[in-house]
Amino acid sequence: MLKQRKVPLRKCTGCQAMKSKKEMLRIVRDPEGHVSLDRTGKKSGRGAYICDQEECLEKAIQNKGIERSLGVPVSKELVETLREEFRQK
Repeated sequence: MLKQRKVPLRKCTGCQAMKSKKEMLRIVRDPEGHVSLDRTGKKSGRGAYICDQEECLEKAIQNKGIERSLGVPVSKELVETLREEFRQK
């Protein structure tokens, strides 16, 4: 009998829904303090997860969920960069 593997769940910083790690995008703050979108999910640093929908990104920006999760203030330039990267996905 095969053992069932546990699926890692993460909470979206926008809509607060729990989903599997693979369904979500990761925003990461690296040790130098730079914040970027982590498409691989393997970059080192503090991560915040967000659903694959633009509404969730907007909610996370409005409720400061990304700032809370990463522990750094999110600048206007960074918000625009995240929006651009989100649209390119």
